[in-house]
Amino acid sequence: MRVSRKTVNKHLKKEIDNALITTVADLKTPEQIETFLKDFLTTTEYEMFSKRLAIAYWLTKGRSYANIRENLKVSSATIASVQEHLVKDGFKLAMKIMQADEWAQKWAGRIKKIVKTS
Repeated sequence: MRVSRKTVNKHLKKEIDNALITTVADLKTPEQIETFLKDFLTTTEYEMFSKRLAIAYWLTKGRSYANIRENLKVSSATIASVQEHLVKDGFKLAMKIMQADEWAQKWAGRIKKIVKTS
């Protein structure tokens, strides 16, 4: 599917954008989110979205372009494009969420080890 070059009425555009935002915000579980994304995005769109997120995360972790390119099978141009977007609020928010989740998982593992040895 291609996006039409014809512009939609700005009021209608705002309504449909709000419908999307509200729908996504109302999804409660990872399973619901996965079902939604996989049904509304093509396989290619889903993969591109996932890879963009992975590229951003790995860049913030200091991985090299070569490492990212090899592991994710993406071009240097794609990596550079994502790197340019890391300054945007949405990317910053996503990285903050991912890093907080990583921190929580790390400490949950440590706590489990302490509890097992007690």
